[in-house]
Amino acid sequence: MNGSHRHHLLQLVLSCRKITAQVIQPGSLTIVAMASSSEQEFLAQSRANLYRFPRSNNFWDSKTASRVGEKLGLRLRELGVDAVSIDADEEISRPIHHRKRVLPLFDSVRRTGIRVDGTEQLNDISVPLIPRN
Repeated sequence: MNGSHRHHLLQLVLSCRKITAQVIQPGSLTIVAMASSSEQEFLAQSRANLYRFPRSNNFWDSKTASRVGEKLGLRLRELGVDAVSIDADEEISRPIHHRKRVLPLFDSVRRTGIRVDGTEQLNDISVPLIPRN
């Protein structure tokens, strides 16, 4: 990734238990806004997923990602941030099942009025072809 980002950088931290979206100040490592599925609003659903049967290794889905994106977008608007960019190469390198679940996060941020640069390449989600021997 080059260091010439004009906009704030939107980064995602994903695990099987939570999704966290953070926005970094251009030219520094300062986090200016953050939203996560570990916040109070999501605790009841997280607990329900923890004790559900059959058990699952994933505790968040695209609906949770969308809500996290909405919360982040509203926080960015309050701060006066009108545009963010993502590292498209990093997002494309994620496993396909994660990419499908995080796209609604970017859409939700966009719906709050924040421009999200770099998502154009993510719109075509296809499984990479594996060469056969």
